[in-house]
Amino acid sequence: MKIGIDMMGGDFAPAEAVKGVKQFLDNTSSDTELVLIGDKTCIHPLLDGTTTDSSRFTIFHAPEVIGMHEHPTKALKNKPHSSINAGFKILAEEGIDTFISAGNTGAMMVGALYSIKTIDGIQRPTISTTLPRQNGTTGLLLDVGINSDCKPENLLQFAILGSLYSKNILHIDNPRVALLNIGEEEGKGNLLAQAAYPVLRDNSKINFIGNIEGRDIFTEKADVIVCDGFTGNVVLKLAESFYDIALSRNIQDDFLLKNFNFETYGGTPVLGIAKPVIIGHGISKASAFKNMITLAQLMLESQLLDKIRENFNS
Repeated sequence: MKIGIDMMGGDFAPAEAVKGVKQFLDNTSSDTELVLIGDKTCIHPLLDGTTTDSSRFTIFHAPEVIGMHEHPTKALKNKPHSSINAGFKILAEEGIDTFISAGNTGAMMVGALYSIKTIDGIQRPTISTTLPRQNGTTGLLLDVGINSDCKPENLLQFAILGSLYSKNILHIDNPRVALLNIGEEEGKGNLLAQAAYPVLRDNSKINFIGNIEGRDIFTEKADVIVCDGFTGNVVLKLAESFYDIALSRNIQDDFLLKNFNFETYGGTPVLGIAKPVIIGHGISKASAFKNMITLAQLMLESQLLDKIRENFNS
């Protein structure tokens, strides 16, 4: 398998991306080949003098960089030789099997939608976040940012995608799906929550257990929690602040310091896109890049996208 990495995306690129590549290659004995996409004049000096096996990676020269604050559509149009544009072009032409970037999230989403497109039957792609739970296991929350306004059928598709991801990547048999709401009783919540409840309840493809409240997000009450992207992003950013607070107050708690550090999980896949695309945090450092590569490898090995296609085709 070939994994493409945007080496120029993120606040600390390409130095931290190169370190992450080294960590992956030095600690993984698989036959996975990495394609490092970016300005070779910046990447080469960082690789010189290392013991990393050079036969396990190639460099694809892409001299332009899309900045974190550039307008996604304009940047993709005006910078055809950017690392993000190049990554999607190689992915579309099957030169790589998956593409990873910690760069401009908007450009990654636009590129994924217009270069790769969604799997047939999926109305909107979604991104998720892994939820650390008090018993040491992990759950999933989606959407967490790209679908601020949703319809009930969108939440149903998120639930199906989240269930398939949880089963094949997190290894949770028959994952329990819940709707994030302001109360557990049926009929609670805003118009979206009230309309989505029966749609989720009556679908046989998911194991729906009802509503779940915010206080139960980090418990083992549900395995997959669905909500609109506005709500999900608020929860995501709140959860990320737990780690920062623990560091600033010198709170020595393994649960907070390990499980709420985004680098532990690397990045998140864009679920619903026809090829594997993983988006990382803009402040990703070496361990985040290494973990993104590992996640990409897991997605390919599990044939997750084939299973999503089968599910939606049926």
